Amino acid sequence: MAAYERAFDTLGLRSWCDAGAISGPMSMDDLLAKAGAAGTDQTESFPFPSLDVLHKACGAIPRTRDMTAGLERLFLDVKDPAKVVLDPVTQPLSWALRNAIDLMQSLPWWAAILILVAIAHCAGRRIGVTIFVLVAFLGLAFIDHFGYAMQTLAIIMVCTFICVLFGVPIGIAMSRSNRLERWLTPFLDLLQTLPTFVYLIPLIFLFSVTEPKLYGIAIILYAIVPSIRLTNLGIRLVDKDVLEAGEAFGMTSWQKLYRVQLPLALPNIMAGINQTIMLSLSMVVIASLVSAPGLGTLVLRGINKLELGVGLVAGLGIVLLAIVLDRVSRAALQRVNKMHQSRT
Repeated sequence: MAAYERAFDTLGLRSWCDAGAISGPMSMDDLLAKAGAAGTDQTESFPFPSLDVLHKACGAIPRTRDMTAGLERLFLDVKDPAKVVLDPVTQPLSWALRNAIDLMQSLPWWAAILILVAIAHCAGRRIGVTIFVLVAFLGLAFIDHFGYAMQTLAIIMVCTFICVLFGVPIGIAMSRSNRLERWLTPFLDLLQTLPTFVYLIPLIFLFSVTEPKLYGIAIILYAIVPSIRLTNLGIRLVDKDVLEAGEAFGMTSWQKLYRVQLPLALPNIMAGINQTIMLSLSMVVIASLVSAPGLGTLVLRGINKLELGVGLVAGLGIVLLAIVLDRVSRAALQRVNKMHQSRT
């Protein structure tokens, strides 16, 4: 520590350090360090020059907790102006989530199962997958988890639809512009690597916990990345010779996109949708911390109240629902691949 104090003195910055010293209550680390210093004289002579270390040598340099407090103040200052813009834009998401959940819960159990089985059969046209979907939902109903599963499924359907609605066009735009791809790639990397709990921190400050758009936005931000990336990749992987043949027939750029590139990139786009569905399901469970209904609430109850059976059964229900969604989406992907191979 003395080495940094001598460095500031040598540079003639001691008056600036003393004049700009930051006063405030000591942190717990400072108190512990002070208490430890009273019992021992062994200190590191040349510690790493972090903010806290430099602050001890020069009071004008802010501490780490001053930086985090400043970031929090900045976020609170822009909170109200941001809400004025974001509230009307995101309100349709709350409406869609509420109505989807109400619709799924208003259906009789037999009607809901028939509709889901019909959708699974139309998507994959595989008898084995259809029977598995039927047995899975009958099993969830048998253990009284069908209503919770329908809530989770409604959230996934709405969020996946929005992810595809925005993700596919963004992926198309990225495939047509190298500059846009360079600009968006760091942002997509951030969304893909950011811990899931971190998505909830700024949204809790912006929206009420009772609003469905709080967890809806978190799910969409977390799950939209595969749709964007694989749409962009699929279009870029289209054979250049095929595009040249389209140009030879006089196709415009938009005609090549809709008649050549998108049909050939459809397997990749479907793979992106599959990943989006699975990521939506994983985020729904975490979003139960901010009032997202469904099976995640039972898992959270098992953790909070140490109800082992409730948490395990709900977890198995989530696994079962994940397998259903994965099998149906993969069956649809395989069907698209067969159609693609037959055309080529």
